[in-house]
Amino acid sequence: MIALLLAVAAPQAIGIHQRWGAFRDDAPTRCYAISRPVRGRSGTSFASIGNWPGAGARGQVHVRLSRARSDSARVVLAIGERRFELKAGRVDAWSPDTATDRAIVAAMRGGRSMSIESVAENGAAFVDVYALAGAATAIDAAALGCL
Repeated sequence: MIALLLAVAAPQAIGIHQRWGAFRDDAPTRCYAISRPVRGRSGTSFASIGNWPGAGARGQVHVRLSRARSDSARVVLAIGERRFELKAGRVDAWSPDTATDRAIVAAMRGGRSMSIESVAENGAAFVDVYALAGAATAIDAAALGCL
């Protein structure tokens, strides 16, 4: 019985595209492209672009920070010359709206790398850097996985 529960709870791999993977969960149904940083603390940090069909959400940007941020610190996602301020909790950050989600995903499609910058609780600045090779393909695969 436990093995059956674990099998149901495990995400299904849709595909791996360089440093990005595309996955599907069934309870609730969601599909997402996800990657770990190439630079920065990589413990549990990740960047993802998710689709939640039941909630009508597509291309939603979510980042798990590599460190807990200071309450007063901004979280800025940068791709090339583009800068996007994210809404942030203690260790998670999201795009503030769907228009920004779309702009970030469009920038990801044409970029080589993406950085997430903030200030940790101890006052030290930190940056998590993600390679974007394979991101566009993984984002598309995740979108198709939840049609």
